[in-house]
Amino acid sequence: MSPHTILGLHHVTATVDAAQADLDFCLSVLGLRLVKKTVNFDNHHVYHFYYGSEHGAPGTIWTTFPYRGYGVAVGVKGAGQIATTSFSVPASSLGFWRRRFRDAGVEPRDVETPFGEAAIRVDDPSGLWFHLVGNGDDRRTPWAGGGVGSNDAIRGLHSVTMVVRSRQATLELMTGLLGFHIVHETDRAVRIAVGTDGPGHTIDILVDPDAAPGVNGSGTVHHVAVAIATAEEQRRLRGELLAMGLRVTEVRDRCYFQSIYFREPGGVLLEVATVEPGFAVDEDVESLGRALKLPPWEEPNRADIEAYLPRVEYR
Repeated sequence: MSPHTILGLHHVTATVDAAQADLDFCLSVLGLRLVKKTVNFDNHHVYHFYYGSEHGAPGTIWTTFPYRGYGVAVGVKGAGQIATTSFSVPASSLGFWRRRFRDAGVEPRDVETPFGEAAIRVDDPSGLWFHLVGNGDDRRTPWAGGGVGSNDAIRGLHSVTMVVRSRQATLELMTGLLGFHIVHETDRAVRIAVGTDGPGHTIDILVDPDAAPGVNGSGTVHHVAVAIATAEEQRRLRGELLAMGLRVTEVRDRCYFQSIYFREPGGVLLEVATVEPGFAVDEDVESLGRALKLPPWEEPNRADIEAYLPRVEYR
């Protein structure tokens, strides 16, 4: 088995509480763009919001399932889970972000990543942990239509931090079949990267032998997705994961990409998502995120879905 061409991070998906509060935080505080308003394909009475760059480029995408009203308990952050999602911002913008968060009633905390990078931590309304990591090497064009100028705006995902009790089996899979390589290492943490070691290409593995198991629920990350170039390569990877004894889903049509899901040995749910066809397949780039878009098989249920979903407002 040879390493596959994983291109970098694709997206991160979390379970959140109220739809309106999620939109307000992601659009009006973080200044992200809503690139798709659709539904959870496994529960069409729940929104699925995708936020990202102007075109929703892989590596810039943050997505949420707002589950208020379904009795979903508050989740528990712990082992086998993504604990922190980090966004990339210019190092020179950290002062701007401190002021912006305070003006929005969100308390920022100065922190460092496990590898000494300056960052700001904030919690969203559902209790998710975010870091804004300052750096000077991110050349991605930001979305600057959310009230944040291009000199300060979020460039996309920086990394995710996954918590595991033991690193060996996780590292063997990630640096073997998935093609990551180690770029930094301490006694408690390992940073792995694929393609380059820049923002949008890295995962931090935090090793805590005593960590309690994470429990999915409101305020926790459901999964992290990495990008793969083609559907053919995705199918080949699926076969090799199955041959290793891992449980892998069938290929699932997510309309904007195709996906497979499996748990790495530490318990974190990983998705492998194709780059194509992208978010402009069913609406113009200029109109992304404005209308409720449904997969073709749900169109006959549109009236019921629209009547059930909570009303939301945004610019």
